[in-house]
Amino acid sequence: MSAGQIDEQIARHSKKCTDLISEVGRVLVGQDALVTRLLIGLLSGGHVLLEGVPGLAKTLAVRSLARAIHTGFSRIQFTPDMLPADVIGTEIFNPKEATYSVKKGPVFSNLILADEINRAPAKVQAALLEAMQERQVTIGRESFALQEPFLVMATQNPIEQEGTYPLPEAQVDRFMLKVLVSYPSCDEERKIVDRMGGGKPIPQVDPVTSPEEILQARQVADRIWVDDKVRDYVVDLVRATRDPAALGVPGLEGMIETGASPRASICLVKAGKAHAFLQGRGYVTPHDMKTLAPDVLRHRIILTYEAEAEGKTTDDLVRAILDNVPVP
Repeated sequence: MSAGQIDEQIARHSKKCTDLISEVGRVLVGQDALVTRLLIGLLSGGHVLLEGVPGLAKTLAVRSLARAIHTGFSRIQFTPDMLPADVIGTEIFNPKEATYSVKKGPVFSNLILADEINRAPAKVQAALLEAMQERQVTIGRESFALQEPFLVMATQNPIEQEGTYPLPEAQVDRFMLKVLVSYPSCDEERKIVDRMGGGKPIPQVDPVTSPEEILQARQVADRIWVDDKVRDYVVDLVRATRDPAALGVPGLEGMIETGASPRASICLVKAGKAHAFLQGRGYVTPHDMKTLAPDVLRHRIILTYEAEAEGKTTDDLVRAILDNVPVP
């Protein structure tokens, strides 16, 4: 396929994504970056973890996106008393026929909203591991493939809040992006009050695309060109989380207990392709990588006790890495 044909496909399919963002924006106020990250997850096949205090429209964003795509949507409210069977399903014994039948759980859908995932214990969180990584679920002795597109969008409250459980490291690493949802600005909050508390009907999201078109757009995004220098830059960024001194990043000695794995490099390249696709470009730039690096790396770095004692965050370390690793 020629470069001109790829550019034409990118223009056509990215227009659908632009319409998708606009349609979701009819309900959400000031969350364009959040919706963009959710689309990047959809286009690259990566799961998204949203973190923020309650009331910042995390759930509304995912539900609105599912409606705009006109695809299967399942919301799982995680609670401390949940069991793994409440997520993936279970086998039910039929005493009359002395047989077992499978009752599928809510994970069998396209867009899965794992709401407040860190309010459930680790064994329930781990029930999602196979679905997120293998795109299948095993119940008893039988495995069931999940329908594409399949995407887990999980929300969590800050760990400091009461009644929360830290996500296991294996679970956290399955998420391509971790997006921090912040408070709206003064003007945005006034618009929210006018829209949601003005006594008028809340706007409804209409379908503007389909799962089939999303899968086609995913194939187009995967063909976007990534230069060797950009790939080397990605590897340097990820390696700097393991050995910052070797990559010329000063001031981080003794700050990092464990750096990001090669999965972070893969996720950053895939996310960079999707970001370029949404911009209507057929190639990835270093700016795409710098834009998405905090979301890809912040949950994959484990700080040392000394770093936590000094009040450092993983975002501080990623910012230092981005400021010091040479850009091609």
